[in-house]
Amino acid sequence: MQIMVRDNNVDQALRALKKKLQREGVYREMKLRRHYEKPSEKRAREKAAAVRRARKMERKVAERDGLK
Repeated sequence: MQIMVRDNNVDQALRALKKKLQREGVYREMKLRRHYEKPSEKRAREKAAAVRRARKMERKVAERDGLK
């Protein structure tokens, strides 16, 4: 990953770097790798995330259909 520093503005470059890292999920992955996660815990976490995604999609579809 590369960030260009323009006009010696390191603060702006740092903000851009942090935003890129956030978008790519690096911070989330670092948090998950901080401690060992049992396979059963990983499955439960991933299943809960899938349920959240599905509910969010249902809300979006219902909202879209309700507006038409």
